[in-house]
Formats: sequence, structure tokens, C-alpha cells
Amino acid sequence: MSGSDDRRTLEQKTARELVWTSNRTFQGWTCSQCEWNYALPTLLSDADARMAYDRLASGKFREHKCADHLARIGQVEDDQSFTARIRKLVSQGFKPKDAVELFLQEVALEYRNEPKILARAKAEGDDFLRRVKAGLI
Repeated sequence: MSGSDDRRTLEQKTARELVWTSNRTFQGWTCSQCEWNYALPTLLSDADARMAYDRLASGKFREHKCADHLARIGQVEDDQSFTARIRKLVSQGFKPKDAVELFLQEVALEYRNEPKILARAKAEGDDFLRRVKAGLI
């Protein structure tokens, strides 16, 4: 199929997506096309409050204009991004629950003497599964 046969609109070809990002310096929703982001409040831990946060972020995402933000240069994978590691396992064919379990076992081996990192990995794994179950990821 040649490029002229592609009848999709430019907007469809470059459709933006709401992407969950979690790394050392940022945790929250971002746009796949621009630098727009909606950070997760630091003390937000209740599951119902996080669901409300996700709905609010989704609304803000729909309202934002990519032209008002810098273009996203590329996805930078961070070695500390636990969510990215889980997504990679899922993309390799693991079911989300199995991917989280395997990821937690890997982290337990890598960071066995660092309980804060282990707790953060467990929290991010649980949050990943919650978002999958809610259809957000």
C-alpha cells in the first residue's frame, strides 16, 4: 500500500494518547504527543481518590491543546521506571498479573536490602493492576 492510499486523517495518524508515567522524578499522566502532564499528588493513596484523580486527569487531557506545549521528542526509558518494566513484560506476552508478580520477584532480587524501593515497587505493581482493571492501561 502506498502512502497516497492511506486515507486516514493527519489527526488519526498522530492520535495522542494518555500515558501513565512513573519514574524517579515524576508519577502521573502524560500526553504521548507533547509535554503536557498531570502529576499524581504526593499524598494521594486511597484507591477511590486515585480513581477520581484518573477521571480528572482524563478530562484535563481531552481539554489540552498539544500546540500549547512543547512537542515530545521521544520516550526516554528510565531504568527506575517500574511501570515501564511491567509494560515490557506484558508486551512480551505475560498476563498483567503474572507480569507484576515476575517484576516483584526481580525487584526483590535486585533491591533485597532496600525496603523503601521494595515497598514502592509493590505499590506501583498494585496501582498498575488497578489501572488495567479499570481499563486505563
